[in-house]
Amino acid sequence: MHQPDEDDAAIIERSLRRPERFAAIFDRHAAHIHRYLARRLGRQIADDLVAETFLVAFDKRARYDLGRSNARPWLYGIATNLARQRQREEVREYRLHVTVAPEPDVDGHADRVAARVTAAAMHGLLAEALAGLSTGDRDVLLLIAWEDLTYDGVADALGIPVGTVRSRLNRARRQVRAALAPTPSKESVNHG
Repeated sequence: MHQPDEDDAAIIERSLRRPERFAAIFDRHAAHIHRYLARRLGRQIADDLVAETFLVAFDKRARYDLGRSNARPWLYGIATNLARQRQREEVREYRLHVTVAPEPDVDGHADRVAARVTAAAMHGLLAEALAGLSTGDRDVLLLIAWEDLTYDGVADALGIPVGTVRSRLNRARRQVRAALAPTPSKESVNHG
C-alpha cells in the first residue's frame, strides 16, 4: 500500500521493484484521464483508451522523469497520443454531431425549446470548429479548456515548448471565435 502523502514519482519508482504499486497511479488519475478521453471521443472509446493509457504508462514507467512529482501531465500526454491515433474517427464524430442535432421537445415550454435549439446550433458550430482545427491546436485547446492544465502542464503532456503551447492556443482560439462569430446573411449584405 502507498502512503497518502507519497508523490507520484515515489510511487512510480517503487513500482519498478513492486509492480503492483503502480495501481496507486491508476487510482489517483484514472477518473481525470477518463473524463478527458470521454469528452474527446465518447465514453465507449474512453473506456478502452483509459486502460490502454495506463498499460502504456506501466510499460514506460522506467523512463518516467522522477523529478516530476505529478504524473497527470505525463498521462495526459499518453492519452492524447492514443487519441491522435483515433483522429479520423474523432473528426468524423465531430462532423456527425453537426448533422445530427437533438430533436427539440415540442411538448415543452417554448423558452425551453428555443434554448435547446440554440444550444444544438451552437454545439454543431463548436463541433465543426473543433473538427477544423489542426491536431496540435485541438490537443492544446482541449487540455486547457477541459482539463484546466496550465501552459507548463500542456507542454509537459505533449512534449512541446511552452511558447508552442501559447501560439497553438492563440491560433485555436482565433479559429474557434471566427467559426462561432455570426455571419451576415445575404439579405443584410444586399440591403446594407
